[in-house]
Amino acid sequence: MRLTTAVNAPNRKNFREHHLGHVLLAWYAVFWIFLAIEPIDRHDWFLENILAIGLVIVLVATYRWYPLSDLSYIFLTVFMTLHAIGAHYTYSKVPLGFWMQDWWGFERNHFDRIAHFSFGLLLAYPLRELFLRRVNVRGFWAYYLPISGILALSGCFEIIESWVALLVRPELGEAYLGTQGDEWDAQKDMTVAVLGAFITIMLTYALSKVVSQKSLQVPP
Repeated sequence: MRLTTAVNAPNRKNFREHHLGHVLLAWYAVFWIFLAIEPIDRHDWFLENILAIGLVIVLVATYRWYPLSDLSYIFLTVFMTLHAIGAHYTYSKVPLGFWMQDWWGFERNHFDRIAHFSFGLLLAYPLRELFLRRVNVRGFWAYYLPISGILALSGCFEIIESWVALLVRPELGEAYLGTQGDEWDAQKDMTVAVLGAFITIMLTYALSKVVSQKSLQVPP
């Protein structure tokens, strides 16, 4: 099976024909159900999953009109898997973050930073694909807009988090925000998200140049 990318993705209209999509959706569904059993904080888990389940519904519902490449769906699934882990434990209590805290002497659990970095790293490519295939952007804008879009989405998410913190019980809002006493938490989260997006877009640019140079070397 050939893995499709943003530049060679077939315009599938029927999800039944997308076998990799079946595997990815089944993986996420089983993993999500497993982590839905006895989460650390059921209320926080519910809040964390509102947008996640909404994204899955949108991706499935719009597949007929806006199918993405295999690579984009893989990136999305990896990020959603990380988010499911964070929602189960709450981001400030994920065991991997505590292990990193003990091993490297960090002052806080940094799993939330990993998730925000992954947000930019893994979602910049699908976002770029949407700009390429649906908005038909090219050149500089095809690389700038995904990074700008990740920054905008990250900022919107931080605003939503602040609203939740104001509307729910203070202790639940703190768990949902996961600031762990850092007053600059939102700004740092957005920074690592943009950094992740920048890395992905720069790698995409470099690979596109390599591919184009190789294609020019092929004799007619």
